[in-house]
Amino acid sequence: MDGVSETTRLILVEEDLFVQDGIAFAGGHLSVHVSMAPYRQDGNEDSVGIIPLNQNSGVLVVADGAGGQPGGERASRVAVREIARSISSLDPNQENLRAAVLDAIEKANQEIMTPVRGAGTTLEVLEVSGRTVRTYHIGDSSTLVVGGRGKIHYQTTPHSPVGYAVEAGLVEESEALFHEDLHLVSNLLGTPDMKVEVGPVLSLAPRDTIMLASDGVTDNLQLKEIAEVVRRRPLKRARESLASLAQDRMLNPVSDQPSKQDDLSFLLYRPG
Repeated sequence: MDGVSETTRLILVEEDLFVQDGIAFAGGHLSVHVSMAPYRQDGNEDSVGIIPLNQNSGVLVVADGAGGQPGGERASRVAVREIARSISSLDPNQENLRAAVLDAIEKANQEIMTPVRGAGTTLEVLEVSGRTVRTYHIGDSSTLVVGGRGKIHYQTTPHSPVGYAVEAGLVEESEALFHEDLHLVSNLLGTPDMKVEVGPVLSLAPRDTIMLASDGVTDNLQLKEIAEVVRRRPLKRARESLASLAQDRMLNPVSDQPSKQDDLSFLLYRPG
């Protein structure tokens, strides 16, 4: 499944550049952006999966490889492919995705560790079943649920020293993006002590928008900026604006704004 595999059942993105809008998924619609870090020559370590089960349910995945090329790239590919394989093997009438997702994560963890240790990947998985969703979270990629008025109804906490400090109120979000330890991650798929944080079942309102993103987005844009862009625009325009803002921060750093060159991958989903 090199590059983009697109059928009636799934899309896997394993490319340096991929952009698509208006993808029908689980009764709603998706926009996708994947691009390699500016000036990088050795390939994109991010991978993205769009894995429908039936017309009303499916799974979305964003993985951000860590440990350097080629180990990080391989780790993110393994994670997305294993989840795609597990979900695609289910009966389309089977709505309980939890066991399939968790089983795939365990298999991917073992496969990533087998040939060489030291590489791994973050992982964001969103299980969608009608108007309800649930997250599976490993590392410092992020899932946000943003309401129509711009309020963040739900967000995953980065598995990192800085992420935990922000959650505990010890560091302000605006300070966190400039913290010297921002690059440290304390939980990765592909490690013996990997832990999956399974989120609660959430009910979506009609105007809610969900973003799954690698830290190329969240290390360059503050959460309030993301929420403001997402709530005000159609998905295609929101996708364009988020990508443009993040890439501008990477290429044109200024002292009072965050700036970190990184691969940039995100999915935007709205229910029907």
